[in-house]
Amino acid sequence: MHIVKLVNATIQQQNSSVVLDKIDLTIGHGEFTYLIGKTGSGKSSLLKTLYGELPLLAGSGEVAGFDLRQISRSNIHLLRRKLGIVFQDFNLLTDRNVAENLRFVLRATGWNDEAAISQRIEEVLTEVGLPDKKATMPFQLSGGEQQRVVLARALLNKPLLLIADEPTGNLDPETSDDVLLLMRNLARQHNTAVLCATHDYRILQNFPARIIRVMNARLIDDEGISVR
Repeated sequence: MHIVKLVNATIQQQNSSVVLDKIDLTIGHGEFTYLIGKTGSGKSSLLKTLYGELPLLAGSGEVAGFDLRQISRSNIHLLRRKLGIVFQDFNLLTDRNVAENLRFVLRATGWNDEAAISQRIEEVLTEVGLPDKKATMPFQLSGGEQQRVVLARALLNKPLLLIADEPTGNLDPETSDDVLLLMRNLARQHNTAVLCATHDYRILQNFPARIIRVMNARLIDDEGISVR
C-alpha cells in the first residue's frame, strides 16, 4: 500500500518553469526515504507539490489518499492534516511557550476538547523527550530542543507521511544524529512514512535507508540499503 504515488509527473515552479519532468515515485507506509540532490535541483519543489503548495499540472499524483490533480485549494488543509512537515527553520511562535505552540496547531486543525488537547500535547512531548518543557519559551531552548518541538508539532495529528526539508541543516553533527535517530524511531513506532531531503551525506552513512537522487530533472532511485 502506497502513501505517495507519482506517475509521469511534471513538477513546476510558480513561474511555470519545469523543474522535474516525467518522474515516478512510490513511497509505502512506514518507509524511510532520503531525497538528495544539488541546491536548485528541485528537491523543495517536489516536497511543495506533495503537500499542496505547488499544483501538479501534468501526470498523476496521490498523497495520503488525495488526488493532487483534483484537490481544490480549499481542501489543501485536509491533505495537510494527514502530513507532518519539518523545515530547517523551526518556525515556532516566539511569543508562546512550547505547549501553546502545540495547542495552536491542534486548535487550527479542528481539536476542540481541551482535555484531549492537553493529553495529546503531553504524549508528543514525551515521545520527543521533552515532557518537562511545556512552559518553556522557544528562545530558552537549544537548537536541538527546538527541532524536537518541531517534530512533536509534526506528529500531533498522527500523520501518514512526515516530510522533512533539511531538518538538521541548523544543527551540529551530534545533535543532527540525535534528531535523525529520533525521527527514524518514531516513524518506525507509528508506521509513518518519511521523506527527508538533506545535504548531509554523513547522515546517509550513519543511518542508511533508501535514497532518491534528483539529477538532471529526473528522480533516480538508488538501491536501498537495509538498516541494521
